Amino acid sequence: MEKGGLTSFFEDFIEREGFFLDRNVLTTSFSPESILFRDKEIEQLANILAPLLKNERSSNLFIYGNTGTGKTLTVRHVTSNMESVVVQRQIPLKFLYVNCKMKRVADTEYRLIATFAALLGRQLPSTGLPTDEVYRVFYESLENSHTHVLIVLDEVDQLIKKTGSDVLYNLTRVNEELKNSKITLLGISNDTTFLDNLDPRVKSSLSEENLFFAPYNALQMQSILRSRAEKAFRESAIDSGVVEKCAAFAAREHGDARKAIELLRVAGELAERNKSKSISLAYIDEAQEKLENEKIFEVIKNQPKQFQCVLYAILSLKSNTDFSYTSDIYNLYNKLCFKIGLRPLTQRRVSDIIGEFEQLGIISTKTISKGRYGRTREVSARISNSTRPMAKKILEEELEIQ
Repeated sequence: MEKGGLTSFFEDFIEREGFFLDRNVLTTSFSPESILFRDKEIEQLANILAPLLKNERSSNLFIYGNTGTGKTLTVRHVTSNMESVVVQRQIPLKFLYVNCKMKRVADTEYRLIATFAALLGRQLPSTGLPTDEVYRVFYESLENSHTHVLIVLDEVDQLIKKTGSDVLYNLTRVNEELKNSKITLLGISNDTTFLDNLDPRVKSSLSEENLFFAPYNALQMQSILRSRAEKAFRESAIDSGVVEKCAAFAAREHGDARKAIELLRVAGELAERNKSKSISLAYIDEAQEKLENEKIFEVIKNQPKQFQCVLYAILSLKSNTDFSYTSDIYNLYNKLCFKIGLRPLTQRRVSDIIGEFEQLGIISTKTISKGRYGRTREVSARISNSTRPMAKKILEEELEIQ
């Protein structure tokens, strides 16, 4: 597009009446004034945390439930209201929030404790000190603050996967070291079995209360989407049945309100780019395909090199059928390893990796018998033909395949 044409495009975009009144309403950062269908959970959470406002000890709390069930939203809503009271009454209470899924923040025990120290005003190098020294600085920062600190560990199950359970155990013992201050832990987990799998030593030291968030049903999802849509879109921007289809799809597939809201936003953006008169049902299908592709690309980028090499072998095999045999995949994988300078894994380990890709929904497998020659697996990629070229291109860039 030439410069003049591009200027005209932007001018036309400004003048044209769009679908959106407030696009931010359909993002994960938006905090609604009221949270639908979570009154009971809000009341329970408020009752558990209220003693902190009197500088009294509160139970450690673990909130768990599937992704997109309003856990983080509810915690932020309650703690935000608490902070208003804290500021107004000058109560010695601080809130430290960390998302444990974020890289370079909570991917090691060292970085997590250094992050806490930084939030309390003590900057530490990202690496280089003994972990005991980092804890010492953290404890010192807590003592000097003369306050009660509520530590919110969002996606705490990711922290345990990366660092083990020692960090959680150490945090539960912090109050034994403190005289002037104290901490309370609030963990949020998308893994509903997280507490069952904790080290018994850690579990016994937590003295925790648990709060479970059940998935939204289709009707609840409809109400949530409709309340967001009323704020996000201009009147008559959405065709009849769009919200219902979006909610039904989300409730059937994953029960994730965040994904349902994102689906509605992307559908609106696609309709707007196409200069459509309204957001029709067809845009929900198109948005779903777009989001699925983006999810696949993100998963591919975040895999270790060995995993990427196995997947590239699966996508590169030429076959007259829709599937490939594991032995052929392993042979091509070996050749690729030699080409890019990777040490090949055993055939058994590659077989395990194929199984992990199946759990991610990227491939499907079928075990077949070859009589006296044993058994093998037929492997089929579940990546659409339109998506496969981009997936291969991403893998080629990641693996530096010429």
